[in-house]
Amino acid sequence: MAVNKKLDTLELGEQAFSTQSHQFWTLQIAGWLGYAIIVFLAIVRPQIHQETFNLSGQLLNLVIETLSGFILSYLQWLLIQKIVHLPFNRTLFYSFLSAATLGVIFNIIKLSAYKIIIYQQRWNETWDMLEFGGWLLFSLSTMFVWTSIFFVMLYNTKLQKEHEMLLRAQTATKEAQLQMLRYQLNPHFMFNTMNAISTLIYKNENEKANEMLDKLCGFFRYSLDKNDKSKTTLRKELELLELYLSIEKVRFGNRLTININICDEVMNGQVPCMFLQPLVENSIKYAIELRKKGGIISIEAANVNNKLLLKVIDNGQDLNENVRSGFGIGMSNTKARLDAMFNSDYSVTIDENFNHGTTVSITIPFETKNHSR
Repeated sequence: MAVNKKLDTLELGEQAFSTQSHQFWTLQIAGWLGYAIIVFLAIVRPQIHQETFNLSGQLLNLVIETLSGFILSYLQWLLIQKIVHLPFNRTLFYSFLSAATLGVIFNIIKLSAYKIIIYQQRWNETWDMLEFGGWLLFSLSTMFVWTSIFFVMLYNTKLQKEHEMLLRAQTATKEAQLQMLRYQLNPHFMFNTMNAISTLIYKNENEKANEMLDKLCGFFRYSLDKNDKSKTTLRKELELLELYLSIEKVRFGNRLTININICDEVMNGQVPCMFLQPLVENSIKYAIELRKKGGIISIEAANVNNKLLLKVIDNGQDLNENVRSGFGIGMSNTKARLDAMFNSDYSVTIDENFNHGTTVSITIPFETKNHSR
């Protein structure tokens, strides 16, 4: 599990770096081409008709200016990548300090190239503070703009990566929670069944005990096959439920009657694995086990307004309110699983009419394996 988490983190980092690198080079190339075009249109083009105008020299100077800016902004990008993990205030200070330094270097390169190419002078000849300061303002602004853009790119990528990691952590937490709840259901059912087998052996009803043990093995073999899945079809869930009921029928015989009323339309609907078993187990516990005459449990399912409505109905009307008020671990686990899988997009209602039994109604989104609605 730890290895998988590390691999996921590395995968996220590589994806983020690849996307970020592509964005940087696209922006870098487009940005400096745009810079060159703007400088040409604003400064070079208006001078074309002058007698002393040197077009080839101006274009060469523009190329050198653009390439030097391209290289310096790339160096700024590398620096910010190295310090972006520092505290924000320190990152901000170092970034704009380096931007100011690179802006001065950019300004010196521009002014020196202009002197050498256009006027055929030495790179530092006849400089004055007014000229240098006028050029410096534009050079600094250029580097500060690029630094601000890099900040936005890096922190946006960082936030996206943290958000993706948070979503994966939440998903892993939900999966672990669902698995824990499923593991809690199996021992609960196993305890009840083993207790019944023990009772049958004590009564010397060895054939029934052996039959129940065989069916219990079949039930757990089937449930283990589905143990790696959080959802299954309603049809498969009913097959698992029939295995469970076959065990309970050994215990209760004619005292337990099951009616299943489910239309074919919803048989391929997706439901949580081992979803119906704890609900039916509750009904058996409260409507069958405590009544000498036994009772009837009905299971219904239908598609109502693109929602899967499931009902487990029993006729345990002879029981008093104190007995029926608990519903125990099965119901609490069912609610916890629904909450983990569907957030708030589900409903659970328990209609306890002590003259006519209890109806548990559960509504979840109607989904099929290849299509959800």
